[in-house]
Amino acid sequence: VSLNSSTGVNTLIFDEIDSGLGGVVANAVSEELKKLSIGHQVFAITHLSQLAVKADNHFLVYKEEDKGRTISKIKKINGEDRVKEIARLLSGETSDISLEHARSLLEV
Repeated sequence: VSLNSSTGVNTLIFDEIDSGLGGVVANAVSEELKKLSIGHQVFAITHLSQLAVKADNHFLVYKEEDKGRTISKIKKINGEDRVKEIARLLSGETSDISLEHARSLLEV
């Protein structure tokens, strides 16, 4: 956050900045990243729902196998696809409870 006004950097990329975080600390980090996004373009690669729900745009990066080769792909998700992805981040699956929790996080 100290970078917010001290550099000429316009784009910030954070790769799993949330590693090892959870609960209150994860919420605090997500709030600080959201503040940074006011003056910068922020890319955050995360597996943590608290960070993912703060995004203005959400992209899913995934891999597929094609003719024995692994191909990395990316797609923008929104609406119900985003709810399902947040639910998957929360619990590893998309149960009724995880979907409800995902919707509540996205509403906050």
